[in-house]
Amino acid sequence: MITGGAGFIGSKLTRSLLYLGHRIVVLDCLSPQVHSDPSKTHKKIDELGSDVKFVLGDVTCREDLIESLQGVDSVVHLAAETGTGQSMYAIEHYTNVNIGGTALLLDVIANEKFPIKRLVVASSRAVYGEGKYRCPEHGAIFPGARSEVLLSKGKFDHYCPHCEMVLELQPTDEDSALKPSSVYGVTKLTQEQLVLSVGAALGISAIAFRYQNVYGPGQSLANPYTGILSIFSTRLKNGKSFNIFEDGMESRDFVYIDDVISATILGIEHPEPIVDVFNVGSGVGTSVLDIAKLLQNRLAKTAEMSITGQYRIGDIRHNVADLGKGHRMLGYSPKVSLEVGLKQFVDWVETEAIAIDRYDESLSELAARGLIK
Repeated sequence: MITGGAGFIGSKLTRSLLYLGHRIVVLDCLSPQVHSDPSKTHKKIDELGSDVKFVLGDVTCREDLIESLQGVDSVVHLAAETGTGQSMYAIEHYTNVNIGGTALLLDVIANEKFPIKRLVVASSRAVYGEGKYRCPEHGAIFPGARSEVLLSKGKFDHYCPHCEMVLELQPTDEDSALKPSSVYGVTKLTQEQLVLSVGAALGISAIAFRYQNVYGPGQSLANPYTGILSIFSTRLKNGKSFNIFEDGMESRDFVYIDDVISATILGIEHPEPIVDVFNVGSGVGTSVLDIAKLLQNRLAKTAEMSITGQYRIGDIRHNVADLGKGHRMLGYSPKVSLEVGLKQFVDWVETEAIAIDRYDESLSELAARGLIK
């Protein structure tokens, strides 16, 4: 069973697992924020054939979970509300879906005696918060959320708490401190801890994949909370200006959807029992400003681009994943470079109808709550 199986990652995973001979149950509520055209999603699911059973339901509904788990031996739990900014005001909703839905899923598995052999949960790099840095003099440092006093002065980097030198970014490994700086990050950390704890207690193989910034064909272009690639692409296609927060030098680890699917399948088909966490990324950091320029070049479209110096509460400065553990234990290595992945993404974007642009609306919602400074 794949919860959220009609979504960006879930639909691609479903097709890949079908190709490998698995039978799939998809449980998805077809959230309007993600699925702006549910009929289009239904059509895609119907085209997958009889080896896919689709349940229109919710992970917060016990009856829907029970129906979906019939005959299932493995669960991939992708269903979740995503988006750092939105999570900072839709607090109860994010908590109910992400934490409550995961708790209910595990409760059903534990008490209804379904013979589940393995659990895989989509976690996030957001569990690390700001991640791992290094001071040349004082060594490894895991900073907390950045000071609003410094941010308001345009000082966006991290500084050593001992000597005040600018810290050097390091790849964040799975043993790094867990310091989520957003409600979304808190819910993802709780999700993975629930899955790993219950999996270990029930003797079920359990893996949490800490996905970095996933992109590729098929991601929602209408959802203003799904990531900067979809946001910038939609703005460019609509000929609208867009803002870049801070100084544009904030960076992210962009990982192509095919690499995410490969890692996830390695977890699903791992031959030995395992209870562990793994980063899934490209291992390369790219600045937001560079991404914006690359998209402009690829789409051959220009729009006014403003580096505003503003910042959002809950945002991090940088992230790049250390992939050593996943390579050693699962054999995961990313194969798709940003250059190749971005070309395939842009080629797909060019075939899509211009999406409804809700970016300005999302910024207004954040600003009204004091979450943009």
